[in-house]
Amino acid sequence: MSRAPLQTNTPIPSFKTTRKSKLTHFSVASTVSLLAFISIIVIVSHAIIAWNLAFPYVPPLESNPSDKKDLSYEVIVYPSRSGNTTVDSWFIPARSAASGEESGQTIILSHGYGANREESWVPMYDLAELMHELGYNVIMFDYGYASKSYSAPATWGSEEKNQLLAAVDYAKERGADRIIVWGFSMGGGTALQAALETEHIDGLILDSLFLPSPETLYTNIKQYIGLPKYPTTSIIGKLLPLWTNHSFSNTPAETILETTYDIPLFIIHGTADNKADVYIAERIAANQTLHQSRLWVIEGGMHELLFRKDPNQYMKNISQFISSF
Repeated sequence: MSRAPLQTNTPIPSFKTTRKSKLTHFSVASTVSLLAFISIIVIVSHAIIAWNLAFPYVPPLESNPSDKKDLSYEVIVYPSRSGNTTVDSWFIPARSAASGEESGQTIILSHGYGANREESWVPMYDLAELMHELGYNVIMFDYGYASKSYSAPATWGSEEKNQLLAAVDYAKERGADRIIVWGFSMGGGTALQAALETEHIDGLILDSLFLPSPETLYTNIKQYIGLPKYPTTSIIGKLLPLWTNHSFSNTPAETILETTYDIPLFIIHGTADNKADVYIAERIAANQTLHQSRLWVIEGGMHELLFRKDPNQYMKNISQFISSF
């Protein structure tokens, strides 16, 4: 007895349906692979940027105070205030013409990011010589990221402030009863951070003041590579701690912007500064209440090139400021 064939409602896939399904899977896999590849490229490219920010190229020292300006100096090495890094410095002593004793006044020169203590375009040796002639001991030192002997990453002020505080401590140990920090660019922002943590700084001179923050970081990055603000700042902000072991945030900048300092500040800024907006200098100056504090905005002045704009007027104003307190 024969049986009727079984009936089924399951359609047999056609060639076209199978081909369409395969194409769909291939399209999804390709899209996922492409997105993954793009993500890897984005992360790697931002990691390279973060690494270069943490370890900027800084040329080695080319000279010294004796060879450059015939100034006697001592090589001094000491640990940072945190003890995590070491500070290489020069101490240029000044002596009283009357007593022959070492001066009780010291100027600490705080160089900018991507430079060392020589910072020729400022020019640092000229300023050291001028301050020495005015009777000030001078300390010139390298931040950790600029040192060839004790290299450390740039931490945008987190560890640099401790390196500057160590220079302040050394000046105090040396007998200084009056200490002025003269900061350039990020060296000025670092000086403002350090002044929040010590009573031994008596005044600040801030040339082309730069406050590290995600906003100012992006302003400088976009001059070299056309990346969107978001997510660039967010990605780099998360990657930097991998190289520096320090978080990168707005907190130090916000604190500085809200602080009324109890020491005189002389802020010097140029209207043509493309790395640090003059608005920041104006805002900090507006918070100060001491009559000795002042803001000098130089029309057409460029970042860290303010001395060269008018050297005589520049030093005249500096001299007036340091003699006002």
